[in-house]
Amino acid sequence: MTTAPVASRWDAVSAPFGTASLRHTHWLDATPREFEGAPGRWWADADGVHGTDLPESGAVVLAPFEQVREGRLLLRAFARDGAHALRVFDPEAPGRLALTGIESFPADDAWRVRGRFTPAPDGATVTVRSVDGHERVAPAGGTIDLEVAGTPVHLSVAADEDGLSAVIADATASDGAYRFRFLPIDLPAADGTVEVDFGRAYLPPCAFSDEYVCPLPPAGNRFAFPIPAGERRALRAGA
Repeated sequence: MTTAPVASRWDAVSAPFGTASLRHTHWLDATPREFEGAPGRWWADADGVHGTDLPESGAVVLAPFEQVREGRLLLRAFARDGAHALRVFDPEAPGRLALTGIESFPADDAWRVRGRFTPAPDGATVTVRSVDGHERVAPAGGTIDLEVAGTPVHLSVAADEDGLSAVIADATASDGAYRFRFLPIDLPAADGTVEVDFGRAYLPPCAFSDEYVCPLPPAGNRFAFPIPAGERRALRAGA
């Protein structure tokens, strides 16, 4: 195993306001109130996320993903399916302070596999379930047919102009790996052929903080065999 991730990846996770610094996600309604770890009072309406009585900023209105600094904290608005939340990023979050590295499986070109992409029909949708139980309907991207470790696989993927992506789980989770991972995939060729490199699989944000609401793998992307490629788990002091 290797524990030295690419510098840019480690920086994005471990920086003072990186992925691992998310300490709270507070879902808001129309009633102003105080929330744990956040200065001031917060609520939400059609205009966005509202904060008042802030020691440094006074009052703010934040659109989704806008943010404001308050002391050592970064406060960021978040939205999902019309519901608004306030996220509190704290450099002193226990999860960030305990983080020591990202363990990855050894590089192995055997986990770089060719397949064929079939786009979903126009208007097709899928139900995406998140770690907190929330379900949403999203456009279906399509599927990739390929063979992995001698097993035919029908991989469900999302698609946008930048490429394809999948959420996968496999049997390495029973041996200490995190329970699922994200997998980016380059756009297919004109004839649908595509390379799937499982060595690019990486840990979702919720591997570094329980306050994220990551999507779970669909049933067809949960594999009974191990895929020892890509990132394996977050390493923490004392664990």
